[in-house]
Amino acid sequence: MYGLYDKEGVLRFVDSDKEACIAYAELFELSCTNYCLMDLANDQKKEKGFTNLDQSLEVNNN
Repeated sequence: MYGLYDKEGVLRFVDSDKEACIAYAELFELSCTNYCLMDLANDQKKEKGFTNLDQSLEVNNN
């Protein structure tokens, strides 16, 4: 999966096809300096040790 983020870091589009993400950017006239294309499938492997901060904060607030 690929995610297309705008320059503010907002996720604008997600698709399994990289070319579809690029087509989305072209459709909305986003230049390559105004967006970031990330391979989300590779990022999921890095999140195995992810801690849910909401649960951590809930425990600490008791």
